[in-house]
Amino acid sequence: MKLEKMEEFFDRRLDGYEDHQLNAIDSAKIFYPYTASQLPMYEGCKVLDLGCGTGLELNEYYMLNPFAVITGIDLANGMLKALHAKFPDKQLTLINGSYFEVPFGEHVFDAAVSVESLHHFTLEQKILLYKKLHGSLKEGGYFILTDYMAENDEEEKNNFLELSRLKKESGICDGEFYHYDTPLTRAHETEALLSGGFSKVEHLNKWQSTNILKAYK
Repeated sequence: MKLEKMEEFFDRRLDGYEDHQLNAIDSAKIFYPYTASQLPMYEGCKVLDLGCGTGLELNEYYMLNPFAVITGIDLANGMLKALHAKFPDKQLTLINGSYFEVPFGEHVFDAAVSVESLHHFTLEQKILLYKKLHGSLKEGGYFILTDYMAENDEEEKNNFLELSRLKKESGICDGEFYHYDTPLTRAHETEALLSGGFSKVEHLNKWQSTNILKAYK
C-alpha cells in the first residue's frame, strides 16, 4: 500500500467522493442527517466544520437551517471549491489549511462539527486540537463528533503500528499528514475531549464503527 498525503488523497478522489461516502460507508445516509439535526437551529448561529470536505453534512444542515453561518476548514482545496460551488448563496467561509494550524479565535462559535475526518490522528494530537476548539466555543457551545472509532484497544494499537510500518517502508519521516485510518476507541476519544477542556461528553448514537459524540463546553 502506498501512502498518500491527506490533501492529495482526497483531491484525487473528488469526482466520486460523495457517491463513495454515501453508498460505501455503513449507514451514511442516516448519520449525515442525524448529525445535522444535532446542530443549532436558530438564524445566524455560527458553526465551525472541521474537515468539511464537500459538505455532505451541510447538505442536510442547510435544509434545516438555511441561515446558519458556517466556517469550514479542509486540507483539500478541490473539495472546498466543490463545496463553494454547491452553496454560493450561503454565509459560508472556507479555509484551505490544517485545522491543527488554522486559528479558530476565542468564544466565536455556537457549535462545531466534524464528520469522518478526525480518525487519522493520535490522542496527543487531538487533545491539543480540542483545547483550541474548546476555547473557540461560546459559553453553552458544544461539539458534535461523528467518526469511525476502534472497537477495542488492540484494534487501535494495530492501526497505529501498521501506519508506522508503512511510513518506514516508504521512507517517510516528515511531519505531513498521510491518509491512513487510525481511529481511537470511544473511551480514548472521550478522554481526549475531556482533557481538551470539555465538561461532559455524551454518546448520542452508533452505527457499525461510526459513533456520534456530543462534547459540552
